[in-house]
Amino acid sequence: MSSADVRFAPHSTLQDVAVLTLSHPGKLNAVSVVMWQRLHEVFDGLAEREPRLRAVIVRGEGGSFVSGGDIEEFPAFRFDEARLRHFHERIVAPALAAMYRCDVPLVAQIERACVGGGLEIACQCDLRIAGQGSRFGAPIARLGFPMAPDELAGVVRVVGWATAAEVLLEARLLDAATALQRGLVQRVVPDEQVAAEAEATAARIAAGAPLAARLNKRTLRLLAPQVGFTEAQRTALAAYASGPDHREGIIAFIEKRPPNFTGS
Repeated sequence: MSSADVRFAPHSTLQDVAVLTLSHPGKLNAVSVVMWQRLHEVFDGLAEREPRLRAVIVRGEGGSFVSGGDIEEFPAFRFDEARLRHFHERIVAPALAAMYRCDVPLVAQIERACVGGGLEIACQCDLRIAGQGSRFGAPIARLGFPMAPDELAGVVRVVGWATAAEVLLEARLLDAATALQRGLVQRVVPDEQVAAEAEATAARIAAGAPLAARLNKRTLRLLAPQVGFTEAQRTALAAYASGPDHREGIIAFIEKRPPNFTGS
């Protein structure tokens, strides 16, 4: 049985602040299907259920944020177009959307890996505090597949088109200094100070007027560019599901060997 989990609990010392912990021991907190579903459950309607809540710290367990998706699960659904679309459009996208729509301010405590699904989760947070040793990216080109449309929209909203293109096309990982320069994170601190700075950030938010913070979040969402995709576009963008390169990239990763892409 998988030990993957998402825990949500009140902060131990900060009043009206909660902590969401992504946990997947041995996999640098790679996000499993169950974890995506749990994220959706936690954030969907959170502001309404917890009217006193003033901030949430989003972190990974064990000194790492999130290393990506749980690739060992991928062969069960990625190679069939219908199941692939269900995963991205009915599991991942609703979880990310619930985070984005949440009126409670979210603070990402980013340590070490913030990759793939971790980057997508971090981009739904309002403030991102990173350690000097953290790395950011989505090197999924090496796995033979693109970022799903709804997920990419959330990343572009934060980092912009140019940085998103660089990260995806080059499969490049950005260091913390570059992430700060590009506006991906608001602050970079020594690795041993990330948790303390995330807590201080949440405390500053909690000291302000909670209604004003929630209204500011709503206003910011109204100001953000609205992105939508037609059914035909979604179908076309998911047609790679049964392609040889897609299968080869994932199987090669699981088998711990270099992929042999053929361009198909």
